[in-house]
Amino acid sequence: MSKGPDAFRTISEVAQELELPQHVLRFWETRFAQIRPMKRGGGRRYYRPDDIDLLRGIRYLLYGEGYTIRGVQRILREQGPRFVISAGQNGMPGHSTRQPNADDRAPDDIDALDTTGDDDGYADTTFDPREFRSAASGNGSGANGARTRLGDDEVRRLEKTLSELLDLKRMLDQAR
Repeated sequence: MSKGPDAFRTISEVAQELELPQHVLRFWETRFAQIRPMKRGGGRRYYRPDDIDLLRGIRYLLYGEGYTIRGVQRILREQGPRFVISAGQNGMPGHSTRQPNADDRAPDDIDALDTTGDDDGYADTTFDPREFRSAASGNGSGANGARTRLGDDEVRRLEKTLSELLDLKRMLDQAR
């Protein structure tokens, strides 16, 4: 027996419908104040149809359009939840008065996580991972004392790993 279109959904049902892991939905609740599922005894979440539509819009902006979490937060603040819901249902509405700026977009090769380090109490993590000192020699430089250059794929993997580590650190700090 399937539920009606207006029925509340559990987190597992929503995760399956949106093809997202449950932990991503819980994480998004910490980043987007507009996501407020009903919680019953034991903390069990029940999502309303509007909650699911908003999640679909957020998913579209993050994964389909390449926005960062901060970029989607800005869209929610400036355009409102209805705009994000509409984006998830119809693609990006063409009538937007706001043009996305470079800070709103994630690089094509990095997950849609915001790791800019600004305004969140974390030190600036800007670095050039292309310059890598070889650990093989005890002095932190390559065999001839020069730095070793990394390839673009290696740089992307390091940047992605750093992004994920910083995100995990933020979640641990929030849990404390």
